[in-house]
Amino acid sequence: MDETEFWELVDSTREAAGGDPEDHADLLVERLVRLDPESVLDFSRHFESRVNRAYRWDLWAAGAVLLGGASDDAFDSFRCWLIGRGREVFEGAVHDPDSLAGLLGSFDEELDGDGEELGYAADEAYEQLTGVLAPDLGLPPQPGEPEGTPLDLDDDAALATRLPMLWERYGS
Repeated sequence: MDETEFWELVDSTREAAGGDPEDHADLLVERLVRLDPESVLDFSRHFESRVNRAYRWDLWAAGAVLLGGASDDAFDSFRCWLIGRGREVFEGAVHDPDSLAGLLGSFDEELDGDGEELGYAADEAYEQLTGVLAPDLGLPPQPGEPEGTPLDLDDDAALATRLPMLWERYGS
């Protein structure tokens, strides 16, 4: 599976789910089990490499603004949700997290921002296909610290300064 196929699968299942992250994950599993196990692992590699790529202080700050705070687990789920929003949103957010102010339409804290189930979709599909747990993907581990300049995620003034457009639209 190449990068284009990865994003097509993410986009088509998101659209079919109407944007609901849990339905998106369910549809993604349904689509993945139609593939061979190696393609599912390829999908997982694409997904996990993007989760690691998004491990950045400025994206964590964006998650904190949108979610009203973001623990380690919430940030993990937020990164999965960003991938689920598709290539344009994900790449835009990685390049400039403040651009999420324009890339996202409405943001519902109860529905949006939590893509935890998306993060498990490939593993679930692989297990359904093979009856065994997915093997190690052979990817480098997530860095010990996020990339970029650390931010105090509890400091509203720092968040507003770093992400002015996002703060204006979604901040407390």
